[in-house]
Amino acid sequence: MLDLLSGFIVELRRAGLPVSLTENLDAMAAVTHIPIEDRAAFKYALAATLVKNDSHWRAFETVFEVYFSHRGPQYNVTDENMSDGDLEQWLQEQMEQMQQQGDGSGGGDMSPEELAEMLYRAMMQGDDALMRAMARSAVSKYAGMEPGRPVGGTYYLYRTLRNLDLEGMLDRLMEEAQQDAPEGLTDLEQRLEREEFQHRIDELKKEIEAEIRRRLVADRGVEAMAKTLRKPLPEDVDFMHASRDEMAAIRKAIQPLTRKLAARLARKRKHKRRGPLDFRATVRASLSYGGVPAEPKFRYPRPNKPELIVVADISGSVAAFARFTLHLVYALQAQFSKVRSFVFIDGIDEVTHLFQGEEDITRAVHRVNTEADVIWVDGHSDYGHAFQVFWDNWGTEINPKSTVLFLGDARNNYHATNAWILKEAGKKARNVFWLNPEPRSYWDTGDSVIGDYGAHCDGVFECRNLRQLETFVDHLA
Repeated sequence: MLDLLSGFIVELRRAGLPVSLTENLDAMAAVTHIPIEDRAAFKYALAATLVKNDSHWRAFETVFEVYFSHRGPQYNVTDENMSDGDLEQWLQEQMEQMQQQGDGSGGGDMSPEELAEMLYRAMMQGDDALMRAMARSAVSKYAGMEPGRPVGGTYYLYRTLRNLDLEGMLDRLMEEAQQDAPEGLTDLEQRLEREEFQHRIDELKKEIEAEIRRRLVADRGVEAMAKTLRKPLPEDVDFMHASRDEMAAIRKAIQPLTRKLAARLARKRKHKRRGPLDFRATVRASLSYGGVPAEPKFRYPRPNKPELIVVADISGSVAAFARFTLHLVYALQAQFSKVRSFVFIDGIDEVTHLFQGEEDITRAVHRVNTEADVIWVDGHSDYGHAFQVFWDNWGTEINPKSTVLFLGDARNNYHATNAWILKEAGKKARNVFWLNPEPRSYWDTGDSVIGDYGAHCDGVFECRNLRQLETFVDHLA
């Protein structure tokens, strides 16, 4: 058991969860206070000591299901499995009982039609035990799992679900619910019934997936399956290659990052370096000490909220990165006295008005990508021209309270860089930063001119994921 727990902790760290030695010891101690045979209590005892972020829960759950899946010969990936045969016999008995209540026919091995009928009745009655048994039987009958076959669980899941036709089953369940209602179902009742049946189908899918995973663990071993199922945490997902689900997780994780920056900015403004000595206040305070100035008083500056100016490349090579950064800018607007946003390819346009008064950030970003006038000649990146237009039209807007943030890979298609503009902006602004979504090893290769621009910035940061974006936020705060 100790070796299994140790391997579990190691895999969590490989998946990206920050598990310290102290938390490891806490987990070991926690499991001594719960009944070890209670799998749910065991799972949540480990979670309470090892999971610190809601976005890490899915990774934890996947690793747990692999390392602490149900074990035994009944999960071997073989065609001659006695336990599966016993299961079929039990299901056959259940089918015969159901048929005796109907037309009295039955017997023999269960056909696909009989299995579908039993699954339908289990769904209708909400019988969890029978649905779990049906999930196991369906995997045995339809998945086609073979020992040692290098096929992922997704393939087996697809084969099983395709043969069950759960979409057709949902329609059939709704039809029977409608017929069983004495006066028919109202629109609200139909919606509630559909949601309940959909929930049962989703639970069946999860049970089928878990059954496949258990059999793969029995066939390939714990470590091999853990490596196969390992996925990056939301904060480690590359902006440039995120899937739809990963993009949704990233957008969700941006909000806590925004609150963190807000808290740090407020604390920094509150505890900002004290100002010059306030002589009058010091003399007044000294009266309580007999004229001894034991408690000097200072004039504390009145800090203002900084202004933020964002200049983002939205060309095809960095469009995904710019989208997520614009989400961050939208969320940060409340923390700055003024936020002005500009986007460019070879032309540049201000899009501040597209964010103002827009409650749906997805719609705002879509408008930026479709309405902004950013094409000057051919729609290929020309940083030099875009920066020149920016300086000519809006350079006077930069002041000592401004933080200027440039976003892009600095691949300029061998055009003039006009890096002097960043130098001049640095003289007028509070800070100038650059976020580059390319790996640092690619910088200043080919047509990349990030070195020319970085020489005039207060900081150049590699920013490919939320973890790196958080590093920048820490620096900005």
